[in-house]
Amino acid sequence: LPLDVCGVRKLGVPGQEELAMGAIASGGIRFLNHDIIRSINISEQRIEEAVDRETAELKRREKIYRDGRRPEALEERTVILVDDGLATGASMLAAVKAVRERNPASVVVAVPVAAPQVCSKMQSAADRVVCLETPTPFQAVGAWYREFPQTTDQEVREILRRAQANSENYRNP
Repeated sequence: LPLDVCGVRKLGVPGQEELAMGAIASGGIRFLNHDIIRSINISEQRIEEAVDRETAELKRREKIYRDGRRPEALEERTVILVDDGLATGASMLAAVKAVRERNPASVVVAVPVAAPQVCSKMQSAADRVVCLETPTPFQAVGAWYREFPQTTDQEVREILRRAQANSENYRNP
């Protein structure tokens, strides 16, 4: 199957960046978690500052990850969105919204671990959701891994390059 990247950036709560007040995705997609924004009383200015900062990083990553390649066509295809886990679901909800704008036949969300309520909430966003584990209490995504290092830009580029080469070999044997 073709492998591609869906650019998404979490909008972290100021001072608690691991807690998502929302997320942005390629194509100007924005998802805001209004419950968190209201409960912490985050100003519109702070939200816009986070959006601007993360938009710049999203553009930077898309440029180096794509390396001139165009995004895969999604129209009338089943798209499987994969992440390392879902804590608030903000990033995945932004990804689903971005993918839906490209008219796929269906959208599947697949994660190894998710907070139970987030996995349930995802059911209304995607056509199918696969959450292998929904532990209670959840804590954080990284808590469910023995090792949880950040993936480097170079690692992402290499994985995408290899996938592109394999895809071309499959299409042109």
